Amino acid sequence: MADTTGAKDPFIANLNKIYIGYTGGFAFFVVLLGILEQMGVPDRIIGYLFVFLTIGVYAYIGIISRTQVASEYYVAGRRVPAIYNGMATGSDWMSAASFIGMAGSLYALGYGGLAFILGWTGGYMLVAILLAPYLRKFGQYTVPDFLGARFGGNWARGLGVIVLITASFVYVVAQIVGVGIITQRFLEVSFLTAVFLGLGGILVCSMLGGMRAVTWTQVAQYIILIIAYLIPAILMSVKISGVPIPQLMYGLALERIEVLEQGFRAAGMTPPPGVTGWHTAPFIGPNGQFSLNAAVNFFALIFCLMVGTAALPHVLMRYFTTPSVREARASVAWSLFFIFLLYFTAPAYAAFGKLEIYQTVIGQPIANLPEWIKNWQIISPYGTPWVNIVDVNRDGIVQWGDFRIHPDVVVLATPEIAGLPYVIAGLVAAGGLAAALSTADGLLLALANALSHDVYYKMINRDAPTARRLVISRVLLLVVALAAAWTAGSMGADILFLVAWAFSIAAGGLFAALVMGVWYKKTTNAAACWGMAVGYLVTFFYLIWSEFYGLSFMQTFGTKEAILRAATATAALATASPELKAYAAGLVANAAAIQDGTLAWFGALFGGLPTDHVVLRGRVVGRLWGLNNISGGVLGVPLSFLTIYLVSKFTTAPSLAMQNFVEDIRIPRGGVRLADRREAVD
Repeated sequence: MADTTGAKDPFIANLNKIYIGYTGGFAFFVVLLGILEQMGVPDRIIGYLFVFLTIGVYAYIGIISRTQVASEYYVAGRRVPAIYNGMATGSDWMSAASFIGMAGSLYALGYGGLAFILGWTGGYMLVAILLAPYLRKFGQYTVPDFLGARFGGNWARGLGVIVLITASFVYVVAQIVGVGIITQRFLEVSFLTAVFLGLGGILVCSMLGGMRAVTWTQVAQYIILIIAYLIPAILMSVKISGVPIPQLMYGLALERIEVLEQGFRAAGMTPPPGVTGWHTAPFIGPNGQFSLNAAVNFFALIFCLMVGTAALPHVLMRYFTTPSVREARASVAWSLFFIFLLYFTAPAYAAFGKLEIYQTVIGQPIANLPEWIKNWQIISPYGTPWVNIVDVNRDGIVQWGDFRIHPDVVVLATPEIAGLPYVIAGLVAAGGLAAALSTADGLLLALANALSHDVYYKMINRDAPTARRLVISRVLLLVVALAAAWTAGSMGADILFLVAWAFSIAAGGLFAALVMGVWYKKTTNAAACWGMAVGYLVTFFYLIWSEFYGLSFMQTFGTKEAILRAATATAALATASPELKAYAAGLVANAAAIQDGTLAWFGALFGGLPTDHVVLRGRVVGRLWGLNNISGGVLGVPLSFLTIYLVSKFTTAPSLAMQNFVEDIRIPRGGVRLADRREAVD
């Protein structure tokens, strides 16, 4: 049933009635739980009901959407109307990073956190202008499909699969961490147990019905996550300003935050690690002054997130599910609208939460702290509590720098911080769970489809029957999901940090090849392969090197003064682990043995100044020219474009037929041009 409109399908024809009824049912469910809370039902029971009943709904949709038809499994039969595809894309896109991590980043970084909003939103403009309609007109199942057909075979397809697997696996680990945080808090189990419990909800949504099940589940999940995000923000806006429009009224909170932070600094207090302490000031360095390095990293991150958005395979896959090229373009616009509703609210969420903490926690006796702090003093996968008080000067009063809250729990804890009814906290947990599950479903499906369709079917066995391909896809989905859950449960990671890695990897490895494949008809096969390889390797090498080997490199090649200053600063950190302090002390002791001027230029290039080192989860991280680790795509993307252009000039041009095909898919009007003929048979 390739490229049908679905007009005769009773389910498609009744989508409005179905989802209006679903929304009303969910609203009734929330009101009912609020009544139960007032009647004295324990909070733990309410948390259980939110988690299990919402996952049960998703599971039900996944089960009734099961299919054995290839086009249904891979692209939902290409019958998803633009508005619902936009809603599903919004849900797929607004992962745990958006729902849970983004407001937490704004809480910690203030103005600097706006880079995530600007980058992710701007990325959809690139999707709409450069890629989505043209990939839909191409008419295949996956991004590697485009690469394989456009650039002539398995080399380009295989490289695309490698980039897809790397970026998507990193991304899905972040989502499973989000699921684990929510399940751990509201089911009161260990983090590892919580991760695997959440995994069951992920698998039941996507394993049986593929893209068909994921699409209709993601629409349901979007409805829950947006309600869950907006209601607490509206209630906090009413509490602080009396006006139920948080997007317009959080300026009052920002004014109070600025006054309070000035008072903290005047009293000699310092902010806790990871919090800038200048919420409304742009581009502030560690000394409280304007920092050119901070400004450069702000715009570098925006660039990586924009370009990464336009290259993420699981996002681009969503535009293969629309009935037509025109619907694909329209669904991008709907995606932006549905994403806007949350992104426009995130700064308000962060400001209201921060103001509540400043007013009710900072300066208070430790013995009289609110109950919610105890509720969140559960151990994270990093070995420390999600929320903690470190009484540095032992005066029994919470100073500014004594209060530690992990950014990943700011959104989840804010309803409790603001003293809202527990049912609102459960609602937010359900929304966060919906966000994490929806993205995890899309990512796992992208991974499984790449392995089963692009590797097994297109590269190994072109005669494989549909039933075998779908079985292999489901088995691979299970294997990848278990591997991701084990990684998340045993290692843990900052959600926003991992997601930013995924964007840089996708940007460096795929963006140039996709854009040049559509917009430069003389791009050659060899050029695309070399461009993807160079962009991917440069980006990935920088991410790995700057994350794990920065200070070791400095120890070997840096100057004595640089090592002394970096190590001394590290050793002075009150929050440093004993192992890190011992390592830093060893550097201080041994630095005198390092000869002055030994490859000093190398030390300066690779982060010779102490401001070019940051502590990340107990490790000292190096930077190239002061460039943040998560912005590594800034290095890979330009090199990828340059490589593709130069190699295209010195290699054999594509055939005239291929050049005509490229020109044809750039025409906005018209139908699909290169649909797989087997799709209709399957």
